[in-house]
Amino acid sequence: MTGLGTPATVALQSLGCARNDVDSEELAARLVAGGFRLVDEPASAEVVVVNTCGFVEAAKKDSVDTLLEAADLKRPGGTQAVVAVGCLAERYGDELAESLPEADAVLGFDDYPDIAARLRSILAGDRHVPHTPKDRRSLLPLAPLDRAGGAAPSLPGHAQSAPDLPAGIGPASGPRALRRRLGSGPMAPLKLASGCDRRCSFCAIPSFRGSFVSRLPADVIEEARWLVGHGVRELLLVSENSTSYGKDIGDIRLLETLLPQLADVDGVRRVRVSYLQPAETRPGLVETIATTPGVAAYYDLSFQHASATVLRRMRRFGDAERFLGLLDEIRASSPRAGVRSNFIVGFPGETQDDVQTLCDFLVSARLDAVGIFGYSDEDGTEAEGLPGHHDVDEILARVEHLTSLVEQLTTQRAADRVGERVDVLVESLDGDTAEGRAECQGPEVDGCTSLSRLPLDVAVGDIVAADVVATTGVDLVATRARPWGLRRV
Repeated sequence: MTGLGTPATVALQSLGCARNDVDSEELAARLVAGGFRLVDEPASAEVVVVNTCGFVEAAKKDSVDTLLEAADLKRPGGTQAVVAVGCLAERYGDELAESLPEADAVLGFDDYPDIAARLRSILAGDRHVPHTPKDRRSLLPLAPLDRAGGAAPSLPGHAQSAPDLPAGIGPASGPRALRRRLGSGPMAPLKLASGCDRRCSFCAIPSFRGSFVSRLPADVIEEARWLVGHGVRELLLVSENSTSYGKDIGDIRLLETLLPQLADVDGVRRVRVSYLQPAETRPGLVETIATTPGVAAYYDLSFQHASATVLRRMRRFGDAERFLGLLDEIRASSPRAGVRSNFIVGFPGETQDDVQTLCDFLVSARLDAVGIFGYSDEDGTEAEGLPGHHDVDEILARVEHLTSLVEQLTTQRAADRVGERVDVLVESLDGDTAEGRAECQGPEVDGCTSLSRLPLDVAVGDIVAADVVATTGVDLVATRARPWGLRRV
């Protein structure tokens, strides 16, 4: 038990996407500001907070398993409470609490501003009454421009703090983002916005993340400066839909203005944008990403399928021809650009002809990284009620088929880069060798680049000019370029 005057200890476990990682760092800052002490290992914490993911069935299971593992740590004098937060907790609320009594509390997004008080109450033995889930889109006006300046619900990752905070939380001046780093690598996600106004028939995210709300550019830039001060050299801009940034504050092209400003922040070596909607990826944004120094020529495009018929059932726009046209436009601006995307197979009503259309598109698209996901019903979505559902075995067979094709195609795409000169962000060092990521490789999911023949003064966070000499699957093997190139803060 915590002694008199000793801060209670808390461990944060963050699951799911990079947006959740930002939310966890806000929670960490709030907890430290509220008198808690962060520890790395759940077994050594009095409270374990699991930031759950509620996106797809596999992620939900992982979240529940993590909560159960944390509950197994509870013992006298050790871990006393396990608390669920995040998307699964927000989405299911009292239903999750009832079905998972091993968790001592289920907290929603509206509990985040008072998270320290909530945990203290739980540690004191008080019973927390979980929220009844509601569609968070109903909390804001329908028209995006009517959202600016009004009362807003709690938006994880958007919080601004008061000036009297402990060291290590928020920028030293200006609008103070409430954040405390939980990692130490040279890359960090930076949230542009929360929520989504699209109505994709398979996706439940807007219902529990709410309508689209942009962060103010000044807040994003100040947080970027703070991240640089904590060792970050690459900023990964995240949201549910980055191409919508600015539409609710009067400028749908605000991202084109913000990107050069972020790249100009002293100490930033690379800015990377994620979560681009193809239907909203305008020529000006393509050009800005391709030509702005310090912005990675990297396009994370959410295609989801290539068959026009399937895409319409998904409540999405486009087809193989339009998507290939967009890729041609991107490569005309930046021939060596990196492109990744995700696709859903086995969607209700998807035919073998639709699958073949997707296969043909993938062959032509020459994507650097591809995620293949089998369709599964999501509670409350339109697709759940569509006719033409496939059985699980058929979906798995289609996933296996597409995955095998993608492995061949992305391996070949990597091999096509042999002979290219790439700028590699160094993320780890071992003597005169290093591992990092080239401009065409996003963090964690797109492969990496191995570097050799490095001088001893190279440091983590440097960007090294290198020549690709070989590949291993989707990973690149490179040696330092001649003449030697290095960029450092």
